[in-house]
Amino acid sequence: MTGFKFPELEQLERIIEQFGNKARTQVIERIHYKDHEFPIHCITLGSTEPDVPVLAFFGGVHGLEKIGSEVILSYMETISQLLDWDEELLARLEKSRLVFVPLVNPVGIYLGTRCNGNGVDLMRNSPVEGVGATKLYSGQNLTPRLPWYRGDVLNMEKEALALCRVVDQQLFNSPLSIALDLHSGFGIKDRLWFPYASRKIPFPFIAETLALKELFDRCYPHHIYKIEPMCLEYVISGDLWDYLLDEFIQKFDTDRLFLPLTLEMGSWLWLRKNPSHLFSRHGLFHPLLPHRQHRVFRRHFLLFDFLHRSLLYPGSWAHLAHQQKAEYTKKAQDIWYE
Repeated sequence: MTGFKFPELEQLERIIEQFGNKARTQVIERIHYKDHEFPIHCITLGSTEPDVPVLAFFGGVHGLEKIGSEVILSYMETISQLLDWDEELLARLEKSRLVFVPLVNPVGIYLGTRCNGNGVDLMRNSPVEGVGATKLYSGQNLTPRLPWYRGDVLNMEKEALALCRVVDQQLFNSPLSIALDLHSGFGIKDRLWFPYASRKIPFPFIAETLALKELFDRCYPHHIYKIEPMCLEYVISGDLWDYLLDEFIQKFDTDRLFLPLTLEMGSWLWLRKNPSHLFSRHGLFHPLLPHRQHRVFRRHFLLFDFLHRSLLYPGSWAHLAHQQKAEYTKKAQDIWYE
């Protein structure tokens, strides 16, 4: 069994070298595929205290959607340079933690496939059952030869379990945490999705989510995102973030807040400009032209920075009084669920 490199993994290893002792790096799993071994790296920056707020980035859950991994790697490149001189960022990191798992599904990224090496769609691989999830894309157990194959949901794939371990160890212990999972391939507009994906009901932190959305809207009224529950677009089974959110709610009281978000980059816009890219393996999910890739790399940094700062100053959205929470809950229900 030999280690195997591909461009995104080589880039990640260069970034890890750039970070040096400023970051903590761990190989959280090793995935065996044919005669090769692929590592899954987790990189953390900032405080090691368990009670600081945490912002975590995950990419490449679907290997074909590698633009998510590349955006995270670009952001890590920027941070590696800022750490040399940006005292404001250094001060932030003394009071918070950043976590990066940019290549969750390394075999899928290497092969250019949505699934992992076993033919399993990792975002359909948890035991959560979608309510009314009857479409093929909602998750299927027929065959790994078709997309959206769920696999054995009671014995989840190693990649899915590795992601869950990071969340359990790095985010669940924090009183306030946000996970951002980057994907592509749906619509012409970038969407910022929150739970649930498996049922059309509000999740327990819907009031805080709406308060955070309104803060973002107020500070950046011309931002590019459509912010909504994922279930408004489609309902699926096996969503890892629904699974982790349910685990969190069962384990902890309401004094802690865990907010899993999915950034779904609207790749149909890239196709509209170059329909011929539809005939490329990556064309439906990845901007093929270099200038478009560079535009995507930089367009989300404002969101990343906002989320980091919102965790450090949560008073206006995460710490709602009882009456405020009730009002935001009612407002969210009117906006998204009626």
